[in-house]
Parts: sequence; C-alpha cells; structure tokens
Amino acid sequence: MTPQEHVEHKAHRAQQAATQLRTTSTAVKNAAILAIADALLTHQNKIYEANERDLAAGRERGLSEAMLDRLRLNEARVAAMAEGCRQVAALPDPVGTLIGGWTRPNGLNIAQVRVPLGVVGIIYESRPNVTVDAAILCLKAGNAVLLRGGSEAIHSNLILAEIIAEAVQSAAAPADSVQLIEVTDRAAAQHLMTLNGLIDVLIPRGGAGLIQTVVKTATVPVIETGAGNCHVFVDETAEVEMASNIVFNAKVSKPSVCNALDTLLVHQNIAAKFLPSVAERLRAAGVELRGDERARAAVPDMTPATEEEWDKEFLSLILAVRVVDDADAAINHIAQHGAGHSEAIVTQHFGNAEKFCARIDAAAVLVNTTTRFVDGFEFGLGAEIGISTQKLHARGPMGLEALTSTKFVVRGNGQVR
Repeated sequence: MTPQEHVEHKAHRAQQAATQLRTTSTAVKNAAILAIADALLTHQNKIYEANERDLAAGRERGLSEAMLDRLRLNEARVAAMAEGCRQVAALPDPVGTLIGGWTRPNGLNIAQVRVPLGVVGIIYESRPNVTVDAAILCLKAGNAVLLRGGSEAIHSNLILAEIIAEAVQSAAAPADSVQLIEVTDRAAAQHLMTLNGLIDVLIPRGGAGLIQTVVKTATVPVIETGAGNCHVFVDETAEVEMASNIVFNAKVSKPSVCNALDTLLVHQNIAAKFLPSVAERLRAAGVELRGDERARAAVPDMTPATEEEWDKEFLSLILAVRVVDDADAAINHIAQHGAGHSEAIVTQHFGNAEKFCARIDAAAVLVNTTTRFVDGFEFGLGAEIGISTQKLHARGPMGLEALTSTKFVVRGNGQVR
C-alpha cells in the first residue's frame, strides 16, 4: 500500500466514524475519554520505553535541546495528559447546544445549534502529548481525527495511538474515531492536505516552517495555529519584583513552547533600575541576552541584538531586550514585530493597561501576569488543540467549542415561500 493509499484508507474509515459520532451520547464519549486517562497511567512503562527510543534517535540526529524537551515524556507529563482527559470529560458537551432561537412572523421556528466539524486532520511535530490532547478534544466534540505526527516521535505516537484505540473500543465508541497515520513519508502528509471531501478541516501544530507549508499546500480548509514571538512590556510604574518574577517565569519555565517570552520591552524610566537585576537572575538560569543600544547601556556586556532577532521565536534560552520611550512605543514595536500570539504588560497604571489591551492585536493580551498562562489547560478548557493566531474560524487556545461548527434547524407547519 502506498503512503497515499494508506492515508486515504484511514480517511474513509474516519468519515464513517464521524457519521456515528454525530449521534454518540455524551456518556459514551466521556467513558472513552476516562478510559484513555486510566490506560495512560496503566501503561506508563510502555510509553517511557517508546519515548526513550525517540529521544535516543533524536540525540543521534542532533536535535536541539529545545526539540528534545518537546519530545520528552516523563511521569509529570503523562500525569498531566491523564488529568487533561479527566478535565475534558468533566466539561459540558458542546454538541447540540442551542446558541439561539427565534420565531419569524410567518410562524417558522429557527434555532442555531452546535454540531461537530466532522473529520479533523492534525499534522504536528515533536510533541507526543498532542496525540492525546487532539484525540480527547476531537472525540468529546464529536469529531473523528486523523493524526499525522513527525518521524522524530513515531514510537511514542504509535504506543499512544494503540492505548487510545483500545480505550475507545472498550467504551463502545466508534472504533475508528482516533487513528494515527503510521507512515512518516512526506507524501502521506501532502496527500492528507488535499483530501477534500474526506477531511473537513486541517490543523497544523509545530514550528513556523511546518505551519506555512500546510497553509500554502493544503486545499482542505486550514485553521492556522501560529508560531510565537511573545513580548512582555515592563512599564515605568511596574513593581520591580513582580516584573522580575513575570519575566523570569515567561522565559525560563519552559523556553521551548510557543507561549514563552521572546522579547522584553522596558520603559526608559525604569531600565536602569530594572534591567541589571533581572539580567543577573536570567543569566543565572542560563539565559543569553541580546539587547539594543539602550539596553546595553544598562547591562554593558549584553550581546548586541540584530534586526532579525526582533521577529524571532527563539524556543530556547535566548531573550531579546529593547528599551522603549513609553507605552505607545512598546505597542508600536509589537505591532511591527509581533506574531499575534500572546503579549503582556506589567504596570500599575490603569490607563496604560487599558490602552495596551485595546490596541494590541493578538490572540491573548495579559496584564500583570505571564504569557505562559496562554494555554488551554490553564484557561480551564481541559486541553487545547492548538493556539490559533488567525481570526477565522477560531482564535487563541482552541478547546471544545472551537472544534464545532453550527447549523440552523428550521421547523414549520406547512409554510411555503
């Protein structure tokens, strides 16, 4: 069977499962998701063994530490995946929810309700936890899902897909609700992108290169999950300790993810007070600082920043630093260089906070907290399918509702037009 035939065979099975899922009860879907949670914990050792094979292969291939961190599964991460399952099971089922309804003068009753998207294709890199997050979210929202992970995580994804499939079947949910494309040939991914009529929507998760390849190649509708390039602006009224804690957390807690801090903007009136102390703290954690001329005046041994670095998602312990005149200058910098992902301000000035929130065009804007909170799990969505930086059909962390569409149900008693 060729890669294209492999993908198409699975897509036909997914389409049949999607038809069944439209009328699968919430109780059955929840039972399947909870069975996945239990199975993940029961089969932890199998997961670690498979993941270690991927990590070993990644080291041989020279993957960066940031990529290896994205690939790594450990006890805490498996526990988090299982907890994500439980949270999603506990959430209200969006399918069938009445969004609105009204009666027309001619007596027609019109209702708008939530319905599944159908068959969702996910193309993703490195992070095997996406296998679980995508499976449970799509399942709860009544969608069948075709998963195509990267070759670097193939062993991890295979064991996770096997565990999920067994759990789904044990709960009497449609057997082909969650399928993994097992061939890592690029031809398989390219064919998936063009299966109009079998795939209803495609969601890429990964670096900018993967996302742009999918956006430019796919003929199937795409929900673009964007790369980061997140900013924190420290205003002149910021409390220094709060600002230091927020900057440190945003950069250091997990530098390999899209909601990590990439560029620090500091008001000129607080730079001399704030930058030396935060720079010392960041450097102690291994962060390399790249600054503009005014930032280097406050921290002289900072590496000069290049113009290209203001647009960069580092995914590592590198931080660009710029000193700006005021809040307007910070907003203008973000407008020019931001990726529309997550932007934060640290300030005690109500007017500047409101201005920042109103003028920043991004999926998430934060006041006096870290960009690392921009995450479906942290937002109470249970898990996320990705963080959309586009404006249609969804924006920000995508939970259950983002994996549904709507339809109108019209009831009459013989009216004709």
